[in-house]
Amino acid sequence: MIDQQLREKLRKIEALFAGAATEGERFAAGAAAERIREKLSETAQQEPESEVKFSISDPWSRQLFIALCRRYGLQPFRYRRMHKQSIIIKAPQSFIETVLWPEFQELSAALTTYLSQVTDQIIREEVHRDTGDAEERTSQRKIKAED
Repeated sequence: MIDQQLREKLRKIEALFAGAATEGERFAAGAAAERIREKLSETAQQEPESEVKFSISDPWSRQLFIALCRRYGLQPFRYRRMHKQSIIIKAPQSFIETVLWPEFQELSAALTTYLSQVTDQIIREEVHRDTGDAEERTSQRKIKAED
């Protein structure tokens, strides 16, 4: 997957969660984000905000989640002394469950696939062509651990 294909896929994922009805709307990334912000605003008027804690240990996924929250006007934060992987947002629970978290999961999967492909290609081309996992053997000798 090349860079442009990934960008297009990310826009399509956002359009899906924005409820884009027409083909033109599906390609209008800015309009999709605006529709999602409107959906959040409408939901916030009908439902109280909940404070929800997320724990995302992968730094790339955490960066994506924080950016997605900010895109929709949410302010991710953590309380003092919380682990860096902890992210808290205040938003209506139904918005989190039906839009924010599912969209994040789709976007994260697309980015993970892309990053994995790019990493594999670079290692194959610049380090060694065999990028497979280490072979598995049946007998185990006493192994000295490296520090």
